Amino acid sequence: MNNHAWLTTSAGIQMPRMLYGTAWKKERTAELVAQALEAGFRGFDTACQPRHYEERLVGEGLQNAKVLGIAREELYLQTKYTPLSSQGPNNVPYDVDAPVVSQVAQSFAVSQRNLQTDYVDCLILHSPMVPHETMMQAWQAMEAIHANGGARQLGISNCYDFNVLKALYADAVVRPAVLQNRFYKDNAYDTEQRQWCAEHGVIFESFWSLTANAKLLVSPVVQDLAQAYGKTVAQVFFRYLSQHGIVPLTGTASQQHMREDLDIFSFSLTTEQIQQMDSLLAQAILEPDE
Repeated sequence: MNNHAWLTTSAGIQMPRMLYGTAWKKERTAELVAQALEAGFRGFDTACQPRHYEERLVGEGLQNAKVLGIAREELYLQTKYTPLSSQGPNNVPYDVDAPVVSQVAQSFAVSQRNLQTDYVDCLILHSPMVPHETMMQAWQAMEAIHANGGARQLGISNCYDFNVLKALYADAVVRPAVLQNRFYKDNAYDTEQRQWCAEHGVIFESFWSLTANAKLLVSPVVQDLAQAYGKTVAQVFFRYLSQHGIVPLTGTASQQHMREDLDIFSFSLTTEQIQQMDSLLAQAILEPDE
């Protein structure tokens, strides 16, 4: 990706403005990661959660970087500690009876082996934990990994309760640099949280951005913009997110779509067009579910 396709986080980390998501790829994971690398992706999102991710195969696919002459320092890798409540019952990557601090450490050690790397660029808490004290124990274990150089920055995912995010931010020593959430109308597109993130230097990453917004993609507004720029509706929507400071994840298995997704930085929407899209999302929030 070219220079304008990267940003610098509050932790001083270079992050691509679009990441390749590796969930639900199963046995094709290594193949698709290798294809994404070849297409130009330099940022990859995964998790130590065998229920939905083949993290070991992500690591295998990333070995293609050596063939392409891409150094580890040119990649942005982020993985997650997934709490026990979100793990599959028969394939948990850590001791289920261990204290949460040990579970975090064990999970990260597995991720290091899976990804064949000493460090990740971001370690994410996959979902909030209750009570708050337990979540802070997990976060402090992540902070220890950060202090030892294992994670360059920290983040949280699937955090749709604004009060939970603010409480974590207030009590953390190493504050979250990333919030990764589903981008959908049921949570009003995290409008309030995204504004807060922008004010506090927290990068908002979106997933499920296309799947959850199929109706928006076929709207006349998006269709007309796609025609005007000679782009796909997916490119228009991803570019809209990017111009709002959002880092979207894409999990496409199509090589053509991979190249198209990375090409969103070849054009820019005007202020008026962004406002049209803003209005489209605001209207979607008010519409009742079918």
